[in-house]
Amino acid sequence: MFAKLESLEKRYEELEQNMADPAVLSDPEQYRKIAKARADVEPVVLAFREYRDLQKQLEENKELLSDEDHEIREMAQEEIHRIEKELPEREHKLRLMLLPPDPLDEKNTVLEVRAGTGGEEAALFAADLFHMYCRYAELQHWKVEIISEMPTDSGGYKEVIALVSGKRVYSRLRYESGTHRVQRVPATESQGRIHTSAATVAVMPEAEEVDVNLRPEDLRIDVYRASGAGGQHVNKTESAVRITHIPTGIVVTCEDERSQHKNKARAMKVLASRILQAEQEKQHASEAAERRSQVGSGDRSERIRTYNFPQGRVTDHRINLTMYSLDRFMDGEIEDMIEALAAQAQTDALKAEVDGKGE
Repeated sequence: MFAKLESLEKRYEELEQNMADPAVLSDPEQYRKIAKARADVEPVVLAFREYRDLQKQLEENKELLSDEDHEIREMAQEEIHRIEKELPEREHKLRLMLLPPDPLDEKNTVLEVRAGTGGEEAALFAADLFHMYCRYAELQHWKVEIISEMPTDSGGYKEVIALVSGKRVYSRLRYESGTHRVQRVPATESQGRIHTSAATVAVMPEAEEVDVNLRPEDLRIDVYRASGAGGQHVNKTESAVRITHIPTGIVVTCEDERSQHKNKARAMKVLASRILQAEQEKQHASEAAERRSQVGSGDRSERIRTYNFPQGRVTDHRINLTMYSLDRFMDGEIEDMIEALAAQAQTDALKAEVDGKGE
């Protein structure tokens, strides 16, 4: 690890020298590239220097233990105790910073929320979850564009699919995939009984043309008349589109737009993302840490998180973390939960890397 850190520090110093080169200063594009490369390695280099400074302080304080002055020896012992406690934490942080980034983290995200077990209450909960993610996206200055939706008469969602665009969207939302369970008294419940229902969330990196090769001969495209929530036709033309990817059996429908071409384009975007996700799942199927993207069947017994409204708490079962600010959580303030999940994922990745190298 330390050889790699020293190499990064050397690279950092070379980039600093390059940025001062008159030839680079006169070329804005080259200067921008070098400045970005320097910015990418700067956090880990500065953390490494702080770690090394702590090691130096430790050695200096150990030398002071033989000082004639009793107070100086006591102060040195206190410093040694503090530094020896801090060094392992700093080393752990450095190891995390050296983990290779997931190239998918920078991608935009296709977000799918579906009602699971629980009838109309599940559909209302799916709508609540989608609102939560929209509010979170707003707080992160991301853009949300609904691709397809199947609303219910009561204001819920059987299914809603959206494209979330912005900085490092997938890196934050990827931990939301799975079955979400809710425990609360439905608005339609006259006896005040608590019901349990569920909704599933799927988070997929947006696929680009270079990621997935969709061959025309592998696609079956059907068009039909779109229908509204109550079954009535919303238009008399065949604008709705259903695309089936024959090799995988993945089916995507889109009927939001009145234009068949727009519906087809949106359906193709979702299809490509689902195929990319399926390929990623297949690639990582043999890895023990996988798979975060498994959404489950929507059954109440399968869940990654429980939202308990009577007790005002939300519990993530993967990391056994409970928060008692459910109202704020449902209004999009989910960053603390996502930070905790990301930290656990980093720790798991580090452990897998260490185990793999036999360190």
